[in-house]
Amino acid sequence: MNLVILVRADPIICGHSTEARNLAEAAISAGIENVHIVSYQLDTLEKSGLPLKPIESISPYSPGIHIDRPDAVGDYKVLDGRISLGISGHLVDLLHSFDGDTILMDLYLVPHGFMVMEAVRSFNNSGTSARAYTIGEAVGSDITNVVGNALASGQLGAAQLVLSNYLAHDLPVAVSQFTKDLIIEAGEQVDQALGTKFAQQLEERVQISFPAIDSKSYVDIESNPDEIAAVLEKRHLTHDGYVMFLSRIAPAKGVDDLLDAWKGCKFRGSKELIICGNGPAKDAIREEAAKLGDVRVLDDVSDEEKGNLMHACSAWCLPSKPQTEFVETFGIAVAEKMLAGGLGPVITTTTGGIPEASGGHCLTHTAGDSDSLRACLDQAHDMTDEELASLSASARKFALSFDRVNIFKNLHDQAKAGLKNDNNSPAPIHQISPAISPKGNVIAC
Repeated sequence: MNLVILVRADPIICGHSTEARNLAEAAISAGIENVHIVSYQLDTLEKSGLPLKPIESISPYSPGIHIDRPDAVGDYKVLDGRISLGISGHLVDLLHSFDGDTILMDLYLVPHGFMVMEAVRSFNNSGTSARAYTIGEAVGSDITNVVGNALASGQLGAAQLVLSNYLAHDLPVAVSQFTKDLIIEAGEQVDQALGTKFAQQLEERVQISFPAIDSKSYVDIESNPDEIAAVLEKRHLTHDGYVMFLSRIAPAKGVDDLLDAWKGCKFRGSKELIICGNGPAKDAIREEAAKLGDVRVLDDVSDEEKGNLMHACSAWCLPSKPQTEFVETFGIAVAEKMLAGGLGPVITTTTGGIPEASGGHCLTHTAGDSDSLRACLDQAHDMTDEELASLSASARKFALSFDRVNIFKNLHDQAKAGLKNDNNSPAPIHQISPAISPKGNVIAC
């Protein structure tokens, strides 16, 4: 068995790029020899406007994982699609180069799902006996951005293309129940307008596969206090001396609300606030942070530093709020902080799929309400060490459900079962994460 993942990979600042890495690493650990992550040329990413990590901050991939960045195909007479053609063609080349069957997975349906299914159609038409099992993962923005905009503008054909391409995969998965619900709702809208029957198919076929996380790398952080101390010293920070935000710096992430809440919270005066990340709102946030004096914006935090900073903070905040252009469909960084441990609690909202990532083991505030966020910060400030330790332990126990080994094994088993069947009809995938218990440590502020 071989594995190929098509995704916007590093250096993009994106949880699902990290997920692709984690699935690849888990595949290597499981003994799969040919593992390729297919992505874009670096100059294309740099021109895209997407937030990027510094190249030098990216941790090396394990031996055996290949990062392919194929060249575009065609010249100026091809007005668009040169990159897609180059990537689809590269996928065909990979499929022909492998011995045996291949799992071909794409994260983000647009445009990756189209590239994958075009490559597979061409490969299958070549008469080869090898097979490719396709997994299409919808991450949410596929629906809120592409399909949502298509429906709003009356471009129903574009919406139908996305949904039909998704269902053409052997296994369509969503990163959360919230995401699946969004997809079904989009299907209902298309059905109502065009008389199609997408919603029923989506309800029956789309399964939940939560993002894969390298839990061991986060859990092991606390066993190396010297490394934690070195990271803190490098950043001129002290253990339990700062409150932290780490994500894309964009309007939907609620950094503006955090700055507003910070002005009058109890942590201020004894702690520092660090905003870690990059994104379209970075310059504006940095300007506001400079006015406060005790807030720093760090846009060069490396993969090695991230978990150490999460572990040692007094509180970790993701005040995400729903916006037209983005809704949090899971919240990978929430689960990463929970795995990193430490006494600092997660402070977040119930936006989108975040409750599925947190399991309720966090402090929650009303999205977009800085007063409610300030109350959560004050709550974290006033909690005893015993209370914080209990919340941290329950949070880690829950987040271990997202371990990359288990997530990949489930997808791998599903692919093997599908390939064993002549018709490739997928068997039900098992939801890895437990349901959120109503008795979870939910503390609303």
